Amino acid sequence: MDLLSTLVDKGLRRELPTREEALAVLATSDDELLDVVAAAGKVRRQWFGRRVKLNYLVNLKSGLCPEDCSYCSQRLGSKAEILKYTWLKPDDASKAAAAGVAGGAKRVCLVASGRGPTDKDVDRVSETISTIKEQNEGVEVCACLGLLSDGQADRLRAAGADAYNHNLNTSEATYGDICTTHDFSDRVSTVQQAQAAGMSACSGLIAGMGESDADLVDVVFALRELDPDSVPVNFLIPFEGTPLAKEWNLTPQRALRILAMVRFVCPDIEVRLAGGREVHLRSMQPLALHLVNSIFLGDYLTSEGQAGKDDLAMITDAGFEVEGTDTTTLPEHRRPCGDGAEAQAAAAEDADAPAAVPAPSDETRRDLVAVRRRGAGTDLPPNA
Repeated sequence: MDLLSTLVDKGLRRELPTREEALAVLATSDDELLDVVAAAGKVRRQWFGRRVKLNYLVNLKSGLCPEDCSYCSQRLGSKAEILKYTWLKPDDASKAAAAGVAGGAKRVCLVASGRGPTDKDVDRVSETISTIKEQNEGVEVCACLGLLSDGQADRLRAAGADAYNHNLNTSEATYGDICTTHDFSDRVSTVQQAQAAGMSACSGLIAGMGESDADLVDVVFALRELDPDSVPVNFLIPFEGTPLAKEWNLTPQRALRILAMVRFVCPDIEVRLAGGREVHLRSMQPLALHLVNSIFLGDYLTSEGQAGKDDLAMITDAGFEVEGTDTTTLPEHRRPCGDGAEAQAAAAEDADAPAAVPAPSDETRRDLVAVRRRGAGTDLPPNA
């Protein structure tokens, strides 16, 4: 396919594809899927080899969020039967983090429900970061605490936070359809505050919420403009008790096409396979490793994931290797004081395309959504 040859050439040169090219990736057929994966895999290997970075989530505070994000099991009014608990103590959070590190995780992601942290919350998280770093040599810590107020990003950076996560989730045009308690610009501002404070920015999306192809391309191009160091790609987990419980729009093939599109738009950025991979990719998860260079190990915030040992076996069986703490994830030109990936990026070309909403799956697999009942906030050992 001329399209794929063009996208590979652009990816190897760190050039931005046009919107029309990105849309064309999503429009490819199932017969072309392996060609798409192989092409995007060339770009992935150029910048990240066969390494897979492991990340581990620790949910510091679960449930009872005042925001109304429709996709979230912790949202205001959620009837999902998830774990609910207030802040973990620093030692308990560190013990949870240590399980992930022992399983091979290079980065620990500290997440707390809520609109954003109070100054007291920042103090609490700062102590937790210090405790984790003291007890786990070489580990990276990423904080995900919601919208930041003035000065909070600087304080988190001073406490040792290496990165800050705040996802854009969907396109600006449709953001109001999934959330009314804050807007798209609030999220963009928080990512920019993290970058200004010297933290590595982590910002991604959620696919499968009924969005069009154009929405997916819009949010990925918006992410590329923000230039985060890592882009997590989540696939909606349709929790019972949330407004999107009936949104089963993804097939494994579509999920792979979405990941390929993200890789072509973000060739030298860490692309992370995040929540919902087990639910929507299922037995095709190993193919996704040819597109992403990072995954979450074990469980997620409120849902259970694949067993940690199965994640590690999948990586080995697919011919990849776990990235060690002695390896820098990002290519040299994207590291601090490097040239910057955007220096050679081509200008995006607008392409008007009709909205293309995927057909829902023939069969919903509600049995694949398992609420987390172990790890942080419980007496049971974590999955790592």
